Amino acid sequence: MLDPKLHTFLVLCETMHYTRAAQRLCVTQPAVTHQIRALEEHYGCRLFSYEGKTLRLTEAGVRLREMARSLAYNSRKMEQAMAIPAPRVLRVGATKTIGEFVIAPLISRFLRRHPEGTVSLTVENTRALLRALEEGRLDFALVEGFFDRERYAVRLYRRESFFGVCAPEHPLAGRTVPLAEVLGERLLVREAGSGTRAILEAALRQNHCTLRSFSGVVEISDFSTIKSLAVENLGVSFLYAPVVERELAAGKLARFDLAGQALSGAFHFVWLRDDLFAGEWEDWMA
Repeated sequence: MLDPKLHTFLVLCETMHYTRAAQRLCVTQPAVTHQIRALEEHYGCRLFSYEGKTLRLTEAGVRLREMARSLAYNSRKMEQAMAIPAPRVLRVGATKTIGEFVIAPLISRFLRRHPEGTVSLTVENTRALLRALEEGRLDFALVEGFFDRERYAVRLYRRESFFGVCAPEHPLAGRTVPLAEVLGERLLVREAGSGTRAILEAALRQNHCTLRSFSGVVEISDFSTIKSLAVENLGVSFLYAPVVERELAAGKLARFDLAGQALSGAFHFVWLRDDLFAGEWEDWMA
């Protein structure tokens, strides 16, 4: 059972406003202030400070937030474990590339091994999944792209090649080309926060370029739409191999590569550090 003061602290971390925290907790604002001061006295440090009228976490507050999140997650899992036995439920997150094109065999294997179990799958971009993980709404996530690996427990699942795609009749089709030649094209790209976009942006930075370096950019969160527009020769994109495997095999899309850059990205299992229940889903990573 989580200490009520730590629960209050976590709610204040989410709202960053004493009045809104009190409303969510159904208590008075002085009660919230009292519990936060009690925590600060216990740990001998300030957890929050004001910059003008804006409430900020101190460095100590950030450290406590990370540990308290793990405690809150484990506390909820302990309550579930001690309750009346129920079917095993895993709350899994996956980025869109993985959720749409990679994860199905993993879910299938889990359900065959645990016929009584169920899986709740959330498909979102990397940024949203990590937030859900920190808020205790997921048990673990399988993500692509870049993230702060010091904040989580991490294990590599696999690496995938990452390359350009275009219509078969496009001048870039089947070639290895310098980046300068690609910059003259309309780019079809995922939304900010997606792992797919992060991989591309990292490659561009290495060449002192950004998305604005392209002649045009169309931002689309849906893979099907990106591929359809590329098939119609209305732009080029950069995607992981599993996303375009069928289209390449059918000749609807063609691959091109950047000269001097063999692009690839890693898919990682990510979960909270100090998760007491990680053993419940270790067979996912076998």
